[in-house]
Amino acid sequence: MSSNALSTLTLKGVDHTARPTWKLRETIEFYRDTLGLPLVHVISARGWGPATHPDFLHFFFDSGNGSTIAFFYYFGTDQPAALEGRAAMKPLPEDHVFDATHTAWLVDSAEELQAWKQRLEAKGLNVSVETRHEVIESIYLRDPNGYFIEFTRKLRPLVPVDAIDAALTLQAAVEAEDAAARAGKRVTAVDEVWSRKAELLDQRDGRSGGGVRIYVPKVDEFAPIVKDADARSDCRVASKNGYDCIEADGPLEFQRQTLGLKPAVWYGLFTGGVHGHVEVLDRERALIAPMQA
Repeated sequence: MSSNALSTLTLKGVDHTARPTWKLRETIEFYRDTLGLPLVHVISARGWGPATHPDFLHFFFDSGNGSTIAFFYYFGTDQPAALEGRAAMKPLPEDHVFDATHTAWLVDSAEELQAWKQRLEAKGLNVSVETRHEVIESIYLRDPNGYFIEFTRKLRPLVPVDAIDAALTLQAAVEAEDAAARAGKRVTAVDEVWSRKAELLDQRDGRSGGGVRIYVPKVDEFAPIVKDADARSDCRVASKNGYDCIEADGPLEFQRQTLGLKPAVWYGLFTGGVHGHVEVLDRERALIAPMQA
């Protein structure tokens, strides 16, 4: 294949996600009967070559738009102790390592999301409250294996500033981790990424000096903090290159209830970057102070 052809390669979406299961009957009944996903394909095989690979079933359920969710059932193997009791856990991200691996299905509207919630609860399942994560709103539940299943709707389409902001965030994160490694340390708080990102935006936009600077991407979910700041006398707002910059000579305090933000969005309020010290960021209050000289 030529280099020109390789440069135009694009993915066509998700074909399937896959997980291991040690609960064959329960998994089939949950996905086929409770959720109503058609069983569309099964592979049964004697291992896959290596002597250590057990015989297995690999079965697939239709999850819409050409995608499937699949499971491996390994004959004669035992469920890891770490999975014990997980199916009965509440649909909350209590284990950040285990629960980070999950499947999210897209629905078309708020009404459809509510309809799914009502249907699942009517079947006796424990379903989370609706959670807004900036560009999506979701509900969660656990399957018989304890895996997270997410139903989500899009709140807005992604726009060019999302990609710009994503690149800056990851650049800041990599540079912060590199700097910490050189010092024999590790990055343990997102504040270090926010600080480095503000430095990158300061350099890009030609800003400098002390005080507090909060960079806010010009997207709907973060608009309330800009509106709040624009109406205040203790700070000022300047716009440039897809960001609003809230600037102040002294500390700035914000209240979640005043901004009308859901907690999941609130905790990411400073994702655009912060020049200053985040002294408080709890469930209801945020306080950013100038850096100490």
